[in-house]
Amino acid sequence: MLVIVALAVSKSKHLPGAPAIGDGCLVHSSEFDVPLSTDQAGLAATIAGVANARTLPGRAVTIAYATALQESDLANLPYGDRDSVGVFQQRPSQGWGTRRQLLNPVYASTRFFAALAAIPGYLKLPVYRAAQDVQRSADGSAYSQYAPQGAVMATGFTGMAARSVWCWYGSGIRGRGRLAAADRALTSAFGPLGVRHVGDPVVTVRVRNRAAGWAVACWLVTHAVSYRINTVRFAGYQWLASRGQKGWTKARPSRHWPAGRLTVAFG
Repeated sequence: MLVIVALAVSKSKHLPGAPAIGDGCLVHSSEFDVPLSTDQAGLAATIAGVANARTLPGRAVTIAYATALQESDLANLPYGDRDSVGVFQQRPSQGWGTRRQLLNPVYASTRFFAALAAIPGYLKLPVYRAAQDVQRSADGSAYSQYAPQGAVMATGFTGMAARSVWCWYGSGIRGRGRLAAADRALTSAFGPLGVRHVGDPVVTVRVRNRAAGWAVACWLVTHAVSYRINTVRFAGYQWLASRGQKGWTKARPSRHWPAGRLTVAFG
C-alpha cells in the first residue's frame, strides 16, 4: 500500500470532495485537520477502541496519542531503542510483556492505559507529565508538542465529534468482504459487542451510545482495506469506499441496511 499522506497538521479547513490521491485518512475539526496514513489511523482507532472498552475519558486517549506520536510516529515498530518495540515503544525487559505481546496494538494499548490509570490524578496533569510518568523516557517534555494534535485526534476517534474521521483508498477495495474477521478484530479492541449478521454481506453492531457508535465506525473505515469493507452506516450517514474522499454523506433508507438509532452497519 503506497502511503503519500504525511503526518502533519493543516490549519486550513478540509473540504469533503476535494481531490485525494493514493490512500490516506483525515481527522477534521473546527480548529485544524490532522492527515494520517491509513496505518496510523488504524492504530489510532484501535487505541480509542481499547479506551472505550475500559470506559476511559478522552483525556486518556489524548495522552496515549501524544505518547505514540512521540515514541513511534504512531507506527507498530518491530524495533526501537534497546529492546523497545511497538506503538508505545515498551520494553520487555522492563516488565511490559513479551516482544510478541507488545507488537499486538490491543495488548500494548491495554498495558499503557493500565499504567496511566494507576497514576494518581493523571487527568489533571499536563499531557507531557502524564505521558512521562508512564513511559519514564529520557526527555518527557517532548510529548508536549503532540498534545494539540492528540486532542483533535481523540475527539474524532472516540466519537465525541461525529463524522470527523474518514479515509480514502485510491488503490480500491477488491474481493469479498472478510466480515467475520472484522467482527473478531473489532471485538478484540472494543470488547464484547452486540454483533449480528443480518444479510449477505451486512453485519450490524449494537452500541451503548452515539459516541461509541462513531468510534466503532471510525475503526471500520480505517480498517476497510484489511477486511474489504465497502460501506459503513451509522446515525443516518454513510461512508462509501468508492467515494471515500467525500467523507460521511447522508444515507438513503434501505431495507438491506438496518437503521436502528444505536446500530452501526457495515458490509
